[in-house]
Amino acid sequence: MPDSPDFPTRSAPEGAVEHPILRVTADGALSTPDWVADEVPVALVYNGVSHAVMMATPSLVEEFALGFSLTEGIVESVSDIYDVEVIEACGSGREVRITISSEAFHNFKARRRAMLGRTGCGICGVESLGDALRPVPDLPATQTFDMRFYRDAVAQLKRFERIGALTGCTHASVWIRPDGTPAGGAEDVGRHVALDKLLGLRAREGWRDGALVVSSRASYEMVQKAAMTGVEIIFAVSAPTALAIEV
Repeated sequence: MPDSPDFPTRSAPEGAVEHPILRVTADGALSTPDWVADEVPVALVYNGVSHAVMMATPSLVEEFALGFSLTEGIVESVSDIYDVEVIEACGSGREVRITISSEAFHNFKARRRAMLGRTGCGICGVESLGDALRPVPDLPATQTFDMRFYRDAVAQLKRFERIGALTGCTHASVWIRPDGTPAGGAEDVGRHVALDKLLGLRAREGWRDGALVVSSRASYEMVQKAAMTGVEIIFAVSAPTALAIEV
């Protein structure tokens, strides 16, 4: 494969795959390879009970499972999760087997719902409006963020969009420390999944102080997921919705 500015010869990050395309220009059409983001079904199974199937980029899958469990209220803390096992299933898919505490599993079964998620839709398939608009915990609002670091904080999204830099089709979420430096980030074809991955990473690493930066709008569910894990400060590249502001 020739090296060129359009398609340099380099190793792709996990989650990017090579695909043949037809590049059309004023001079004609040319068959050539290009990078695209991978997207596979990820099934989340709690104590042997299948709960959700989400379409996601197959990277940071364990962190996604952890973040999803926290943001959906399936567990209250990392200590409620005893084990996470990721196996390949149904061809290119992933099955994530999550073992949770007996108390968390009891609560899980009490509010269990069948849900099929799609890219860009995190609450597809909920059984009632009450499931969609769940209450969020009150936050203490004790943290502040020095706005001198704001511009650099938003710029950090590009650093963690390695798949996006090649494909142009991912969202990213980044955790910024109070001093403006990035603690870590995650990306995915779905903005909700990217956020769950980042919040799972944050929970695993024990990051508390700082701000969340997301490459999407501040929708209701993005705000809800952040609040469920104690995030007090969110910077989004696009405007919030009315319901997100209310929450």
